[in-house]
Amino acid sequence: MEVVELRNILKDLERRVESACETLNIADKKARMAEIESQMQDASLWQDRSRSGQLMQELKTLRQTVEPWEEMRNRISDAEELLELSEDDPGVISELEREVETIGRELEHLERHLLFSGRFDEKNAILEIQAGAGGTEACDWVSMLMRMYQRWASLKGFDVEVIHILPGEEAGIRSVSMLVKGPYAYGHLKAERGVHRLVRISPFDANKRRHTSFASVDVVPEMDEDIEVEIKEEDLRIDVFRSTGPGGQSVNTTDSAVRIVHIPTGIVVTCRNERSQLQNKQTALRMLKARLYELEEQKRQEEIARETGEKKKIEWGSQIRSYVMQPYTLVKDHRTGVETSNVQAVLDGDLDEFIFAYLKQVSKK
Repeated sequence: MEVVELRNILKDLERRVESACETLNIADKKARMAEIESQMQDASLWQDRSRSGQLMQELKTLRQTVEPWEEMRNRISDAEELLELSEDDPGVISELEREVETIGRELEHLERHLLFSGRFDEKNAILEIQAGAGGTEACDWVSMLMRMYQRWASLKGFDVEVIHILPGEEAGIRSVSMLVKGPYAYGHLKAERGVHRLVRISPFDANKRRHTSFASVDVVPEMDEDIEVEIKEEDLRIDVFRSTGPGGQSVNTTDSAVRIVHIPTGIVVTCRNERSQLQNKQTALRMLKARLYELEEQKRQEEIARETGEKKKIEWGSQIRSYVMQPYTLVKDHRTGVETSNVQAVLDGDLDEFIFAYLKQVSKK
């Protein structure tokens, strides 16, 4: 590769990085990081565990977004400097060619973040999985999906906190709610909202027949305290009960679990992961706030569609993906057409191809 061509490629990479940093407001995020780091120098902050924990989580999320772009900037700058100093050295030029190719591939991966343009895409995500028809088989499918998303989150470096889990009567899980913490967790997982279908020979069927099971996945962003959502106290029915685990094992010996019913909408949220009833109530209220905001946003989009005459497909509750394990192996996304025969890899958390194909499709509309 000629020196002039290499120089032009580096300039193009630099332009792409700066454009992306501007779109993602990296400068503002760096300023916020500096502000948080300054606040952490105040010893009184650490007396408030809740506040300090929130700031530490925010700082971690900001770093996970900012640092890869800063590193990319530095690598391109270093490559440009080395090119100017060593343009007559064939060995160095050959090494730079390999580095530029690597930078290009990694930049393409980073540029996926440009698809996260939604207002709440940067937020943590509350992911809920509910068994559909199919009895024990459907409950087992929920447990498989739960593991799939936990493995996906682990691969992304995200943290997962189980908020509520309701075991199945015989095996598996009837429903589960999880808080996925990480940069753009909601931006990623909103692509998973819908009904997931499993086809396999059931391990619970003595006759080894093929069964079809369904589970619904719902995803909402975790809301900040400053997001205005009106919740009237008289509209709530709050129940407290004792948390227990599978097989009757006691998780807690006090009535700390909290269930909140929003009477006007019928929305029900439950939290039982904390030992404190107050903490469970606060978490449940945040979940309710997120669900109500998402409901209002859906209504707003439907109203816009009616006024403009647009017929927008409402994905909620629709079947989005099939996972076939017998008589052949195939995972197919019915929205994008993306498919793979490696079902086990998908169930082990390899979801990005499906997620980003959907996000690219939506961004073009």
